[in-house]
Amino acid sequence: MEIKQALAELRKLEKRKFEQGIDLLISLKGVDPKKENISTIVNIPNKIKDKKVCGFFTKKNDVVRTITNLDFPKYKDKKALKSLVKEFDFFIAEAKLMPAVATTFGKVLGPAGKMPSPQMGILPTEDEKATRALLDKISNSIKLRVKEASVKTSIGKENMSDEQIIANAVAVYNGLLNVLPVKKDNVKKVMIKLTMSKPIQVEMK
Repeated sequence: MEIKQALAELRKLEKRKFEQGIDLLISLKGVDPKKENISTIVNIPNKIKDKKVCGFFTKKNDVVRTITNLDFPKYKDKKALKSLVKEFDFFIAEAKLMPAVATTFGKVLGPAGKMPSPQMGILPTEDEKATRALLDKISNSIKLRVKEASVKTSIGKENMSDEQIIANAVAVYNGLLNVLPVKKDNVKKVMIKLTMSKPIQVEMK
């Protein structure tokens, strides 16, 4: 069925005591995540939630929670590193600090898919204007990383309109297609679900 029809079915279900998220699940075929590094950052038209962002800079930045290079030694402790990764959705850094960031934080940020990247997260300078511009971009971005034979990501919340959710779903689907080796031929099926519901299979055009 089409996404709009599936959303109508999901909205008929029993209401929960909290606002549920809406997830898109894309099952893949002909892809070996262990051999192929498939990842991308997709810009979505409608923001889902505020992202928690941390910056690695040489001085405190009023726009974003900052870890300065003088604080890096504190994170030699693996416990501190792991709790940092759990606390934040995105990490950004000034370009000249990237070698030190990679050395200190890479072993944990890398496997979590949260290392600052040229695509999304490395700033040539750490001035506030550039930082604000990057934060705006991040708030409308979703990181997709193929770790297994399916990808699951949030595309909205119950309080968003069907049109907003559908627009996000299309952006995510097309963004993933762009990095798959044989595009649509790598897609087995696409499903949509609420946080607490069973998934419904949908057709993507």
